[in-house]
Amino acid sequence: MSMEAAIPAELSPFEQLRHGRQIIKLESQALAGLVRRLDRRFSDAVKLMHGCRGSVIVSGMGKAGLVGQKIMATLASTGTRAHCLHPAEAMHGDLGRIHRDDVMLVLSQSGETEEVVRLLPSLGELGLPVIAVTGRADSTLGRAATVTIELGPLDEAGALGLAPSTSTTAMLAVGDALALVTSQMRNFGRADFARFHPAGSLGQKLSKVEQLMRGLDQCRLAPDSQTVREVLVTVSRPGRRTGAIMLVDAQNRLSGIFTDSDLARLFEQRRDPELDRPVSQVMTANPLAVRVGSMTTDAVEMMGKRKISELPVIDAESRPAGMIDITDVLGMLPKESVAEDPAPKCRVFAEPKTDPAA
Repeated sequence: MSMEAAIPAELSPFEQLRHGRQIIKLESQALAGLVRRLDRRFSDAVKLMHGCRGSVIVSGMGKAGLVGQKIMATLASTGTRAHCLHPAEAMHGDLGRIHRDDVMLVLSQSGETEEVVRLLPSLGELGLPVIAVTGRADSTLGRAATVTIELGPLDEAGALGLAPSTSTTAMLAVGDALALVTSQMRNFGRADFARFHPAGSLGQKLSKVEQLMRGLDQCRLAPDSQTVREVLVTVSRPGRRTGAIMLVDAQNRLSGIFTDSDLARLFEQRRDPELDRPVSQVMTANPLAVRVGSMTTDAVEMMGKRKISELPVIDAESRPAGMIDITDVLGMLPKESVAEDPAPKCRVFAEPKTDPAA
């Protein structure tokens, strides 16, 4: 290497930004061309994946192999069993991982990658359907495949135009399209997605309300026949508490809710005598509530739209099962809800009723 070649190029911030934009533009143009190129062979590949009784085995060498790992992960997380197979390791015993019910998805821009080409006769002997994602349908890989999705000629991005960039972006886009269309064919829904993503913020958003709510042992619950004063004396709970009391009727069904704001309002309006009247006279009757089994996202959306801080959770018989408190889901609220009202309201309003006599 010459000393001249070893000297790093000096790029101004303006030039850095210009080159970065050029690279992204080139890759986006490649994707736009791929949109126009996609044809019936894509549907044939989806048909193979959808009908696969085993697993989709994804294989590729080098950068294509790394892209294959991401495609495999997307397939697995959206309802299609999938695994990766390193083409070189396959020739040293890992072919035993493949089952006759599997489908192969092989990635290679040139279609002539040595390790991939060496693998093809073995796949033929096993009788596995092969989906090829490659630059040329007339390549060795393209000719050997059951279905070939042709990426077409692509110019790699960057000053040298050598590092896999545009080609791997195109491969990844095709892989995402195959995985997500196949997932749609399987009627893969939010509940299925939640089952495969139980952890992290995504898992929390896709969870059921009973996984996030505060159980009855952390909630304040009282009969609606008691006076306000009796309710306040008997429902104290140690530690952190919600800002509302759930009231139940004689059948233990949720009949109303009484919030800290309701209590403050009685004092502010000098309605002290009402402290010794049944809480049913001052509670919010028929409050908003969600059923056990509801999605947390739906409950949080309801709280954000109605600007409420506590949302009761009830069972099929309308009996309280727990409470969702806004402090537990604040990070899940839509940004516009938080921005409009950074200090959440404690008041819970009942659904409006139509007076038949009106």
